[in-house]
Amino acid sequence: MASALPMKTPICLVENRNEELTVNQQALAILSSITKPVVVVAIVGLYRTGKSYLMNRLAGNNRGFSLGSTVQSHTKGIWMWCVNHPHKPDHVLVLLDTEGLGDVEKGDSKNDSWIFALAILLSSTFVYNSMSTINHQALEQMQYVTELTELIKVKSSPNADGEEDSAEFVGFFPDFVWAVRDFTLTLELDGRPITPDEYLENALKLSKGKNPKVQMANLPRECIRKFFPKRKCFTFDRPTNDKSILAHLEDVHESQLESAFKQQADNFCSYIFSNAKAKSLNGGIKVNGTRLGKLLESYVKTISSGDIPCLENAVLALAQTENSAAVQKASNHYVEQMNLKVDLPTETLQDLLNLHTICEKEAISIFLKYSFKDETHAFQKELVQILEKKKNEFICQNEEESTQYCQAKLKYFTETLMEAISQGTFSIPGGYKLYRKEREKIIKNYHEVPRKGVKAEEVLQRFLQSLAMTEESILQTDQALSEQEKALEVEQVKREAAEKEKKLLEQEQMEMQQKMEAQKRSYEENISQLKKKMEEDRIQILEKQEMIMNHNLKEQKRLMEEGFHKKAEEMKRQMEILQKKIKNAEKTKHSWLHSFLDSIGNVLIHLPGAGKYLGLGVKSLGNLGK
Repeated sequence: MASALPMKTPICLVENRNEELTVNQQALAILSSITKPVVVVAIVGLYRTGKSYLMNRLAGNNRGFSLGSTVQSHTKGIWMWCVNHPHKPDHVLVLLDTEGLGDVEKGDSKNDSWIFALAILLSSTFVYNSMSTINHQALEQMQYVTELTELIKVKSSPNADGEEDSAEFVGFFPDFVWAVRDFTLTLELDGRPITPDEYLENALKLSKGKNPKVQMANLPRECIRKFFPKRKCFTFDRPTNDKSILAHLEDVHESQLESAFKQQADNFCSYIFSNAKAKSLNGGIKVNGTRLGKLLESYVKTISSGDIPCLENAVLALAQTENSAAVQKASNHYVEQMNLKVDLPTETLQDLLNLHTICEKEAISIFLKYSFKDETHAFQKELVQILEKKKNEFICQNEEESTQYCQAKLKYFTETLMEAISQGTFSIPGGYKLYRKEREKIIKNYHEVPRKGVKAEEVLQRFLQSLAMTEESILQTDQALSEQEKALEVEQVKREAAEKEKKLLEQEQMEMQQKMEAQKRSYEENISQLKKKMEEDRIQILEKQEMIMNHNLKEQKRLMEEGFHKKAEEMKRQMEILQKKIKNAEKTKHSWLHSFLDSIGNVLIHLPGAGKYLGLGVKSLGNLGK
C-alpha cells in the first residue's frame, strides 16, 4: 500500500469549475496507488442536509469533509477520503462526498445530474441523504435517478428495438441507502409499528391513474425499484435542538448530541462497515483503487467531450490496459523466477524444463489473477507466445553456456597433447599407443568434471572428430604396428565414433521428446487454470444473473399486487430477453474457447511430432466449455 494511506484529510477528486468537470491528478495518484479492493461509499443529496457529517463519522473523525454552516454549498465537485477499512483489513474504504444538489447559486443544473451519475458509477454503496420525510416532494427531488438512462449507456450498441434495456442497469448499479435526516414522524402504518425499510418500501408504492402528474410521480419510484434491488433506509432524529451547536457539529463533543441520534448514527456506520461490499464490475471483477481511477478518468473524459459514458466501453478499455499489464507482470515474473531458480548450465535439459514448468505455472496464475474480460483469450495467447519464446531463450542460453564451459575445459586438458602433436612427439615407433593413452587420460579427466551441462557429449564428440585426421596420421606413421593392426585400429575408431554419434542422436531424440512433453504440459496448464477461472467467473455471473432474475420476479409480483398488470407483463418480457441473452453469451463463450484451443495449439505445435501429443490434448480438453 502506498504511503498516501491513511489520508489525514479528504481531497477533491473531481473538480467542478465553470461548469466543467475535471479529475484532480493529485487525488487520482492517491487513488491509483491503492492495490487492495475498494469499498466505495458515495453520498448525494440536496445541499445543507448534513451529508458530510455522516461521511466524517464513517472515516472515524469529527472533522474532514467540510460541513459548512451557511446556506451556501461548501463541497464543490466530488471529494474523496481513503481510509483503512475498520472491519476488512484487506480492503480500503473510499468515501466520496458530493456537492449539494439543487444549489440555487449554480447557473446550470446539468452538472448536478453528472455528479449524481458519477456517484452511481463509482460507488458500491450509494447513499441518498434527504430531510424530514420520504414524501412526494422528496421523491420529486430524486429526479436525477430518472435521468440515468439518458446519462449512462450499459452497452455500446442498443437493443434490436433501438432502446437501452434498463433492466441491465441492475447488474452495474450499487446498493442503495436512503438516509432521512431530522425525521420527526412516528414509524407506523395502519396502526402497526414498521421498520425504516418498510417505511421506504411503502413510500415507493406506485400510484394508480393515467394522469401525467401521477405518471411523473411514479417515475422516480419505478426507477429506484428497477435499478436498486438492495435497498436500505435509516431515519435520524435531529442531532440537537440547539442551533448554535448545529452550526458547528465538527467541534461538538458527543455528549452534547441527542442519544437517539448518536445511536442511529452508530447503526448507520455499523451497517456500512458490515454490509457495504467491495466495488466490482459485471461478472464479479473486483475493483481496486488503480482500476477505479482509470474508470473515473474514462467517465470524466467522455462527459467532458459531450458524449454519454458507456459502461461496456469503459470496462473494455480498462480490460485492454489491465490485460496488457497482466501479460507484462506474468512474463516478468517468469523471467525473474527462472533467473533465480536456474543455475546455468543445467546438467540435463529436463532439469531446466522442470523449473520452467514451475515458473510457467506461477506466471499463468498471475496473469489470470490480474486479467479480466479476456473473452477471446487474445492476451493469454500472447502470454503463451512470450513464455514459449522466453523458454527457448533459456534453452539456447543453457546450451551456449554448456558449450563454452566444456570447450574451455577441453582446451585446458588438451594443451599438453596439442603441444606434443606439434612437436612430433608421437611420430615414433609406438607413438600411436602413447597418443591413445594421452587421449584416454583427457577423456577421463573431462568426464570427471561436474556440471558440464547439456552439450557435454556433443562438445567432446566434435573435439574428437577434429583430431581424426591427426590420429590417422599418427597411426599410419607408427612403424611398430603391422598393416593388419592398423586396419583393426581404424575399424575400432570408426566403431567408437559411430557409437558416440548414435548416443548423440539418442540424446537429441530424448531432448526433442522432453521439449514436446514440456509443450504438452504448457498447453494443459493453460487449459487447467483457464478452466478453473472460467468456472469461478461462471459461478459469479450466474449468482449475479440469479440476483437480477429474483429481483425482477419480486418486482413483477409486486406490480401485479399493486394492479399494474401491463408493467408486470413488460417485466416478464424483460426477463425472457435476459434469459435469451444468457444463452447467447454461453454459446459465444464456447466458440471463443474452441478458438483459443486452436490458437494456443498453433503457437505450441512447431516441433516435428508435437502435433501428435497436443492433438490428444485438444481432443480430450476440447469439450471443456460444454
